[in-house]
Amino acid sequence: MGKIQLIIALLMAAFSLFSYFGSSTVNPITGEKQYIGLSPKEEIAMGLQSAPQMAQQMGGITQDARARQLVSAVGAKVVAQSVAAKSGYPFKFHTLADSRTVNAFALPGGQIFITMALLSRLETEGQLAGVLGHEVGHVIARHSAERIAKDNLTQGMTGAFAVGSGSMGAAQVAQMVGQMQMMKYGRDDELESDRLGLRLMAEAGYDPRALIRVMQILEKASGGAGRVPEWQSSHPIPANRITAINEIIAKAYPNGVPATLTR
Repeated sequence: MGKIQLIIALLMAAFSLFSYFGSSTVNPITGEKQYIGLSPKEEIAMGLQSAPQMAQQMGGITQDARARQLVSAVGAKVVAQSVAAKSGYPFKFHTLADSRTVNAFALPGGQIFITMALLSRLETEGQLAGVLGHEVGHVIARHSAERIAKDNLTQGMTGAFAVGSGSMGAAQVAQMVGQMQMMKYGRDDELESDRLGLRLMAEAGYDPRALIRVMQILEKASGGAGRVPEWQSSHPIPANRITAINEIIAKAYPNGVPATLTR
């Protein structure tokens, strides 16, 4: 019985690895080699299908017409005047009525949301461009499709380990390790989206330094020192993100940010 279990476990692991590494592609925007679990059309369909439910869960779309117009206009500018325009995704920007949850997020394929709670805390158009640019970065980097492929690999390998070991305790440990690794993937994705957001907002004419103030606003909203440790979170702490953002800006503009980028 032990040999049969081992053979089944090896077959499960081999299938998971083959499926994952057989899905490689090169992102035309970032130039990064990725392992992707969805086609662009599938990403778009998933986002469109999920958007109404996500909006409903957060109070629906705001009735504030000025807020909706501002978010749509700034989002459209960030896309149209940056490399994001070449991605082929049909971006649409939604302003949610939720006045308590400070958040912005992107669904696969270009559906992007920001809550009134976050929008009301932003002080400039440039800060809004930074938030939306970050979310557009998630879409063009295809983070959701990558995450699905990684989830499938983690689940497959955890299942193979459970079958091979015959121990529920060992399977639980393997699952915990997998979850912690996925959190690291999440933090890496956030940092990549910060880099892309800086690029997109600057290409659209916005001062990339505005994203630093966004991080300070997020840190205040999250309670600062009351946050869970970074290793237990899917997001890097704002202070670390600010350090990384400053490094990127200094490297991109060694002679200082051009005066033309002022908003």
